[in-house]
Amino acid sequence: MTRLKKQTSTYPLRLPSSLKAAVREVSRKDGTSINQFVTTAVAEKLSAMRTADFFAEKGAEADVEAARRILRREGGKEPVPEDRR
Repeated sequence: MTRLKKQTSTYPLRLPSSLKAAVREVSRKDGTSINQFVTTAVAEKLSAMRTADFFAEKGAEADVEAARRILRREGGKEPVPEDRR
């Protein structure tokens, strides 16, 4: 059986003392290490930035006028009773 090795690297991170104390307190309450907290925070930030980039790219490709035409069009049939709340 082949064991998977996690690829990790170290990065000497300098934080203001007050920020490190806040991270220490939050990670302690969360039951994680400072390293886990910082790793998760960086991953969340990257995810948010990539999501914003994705929607900005898709927005640039959008045909806004076509979307407005769809929204302004007349509707079809009334919903069936099973579709009503």
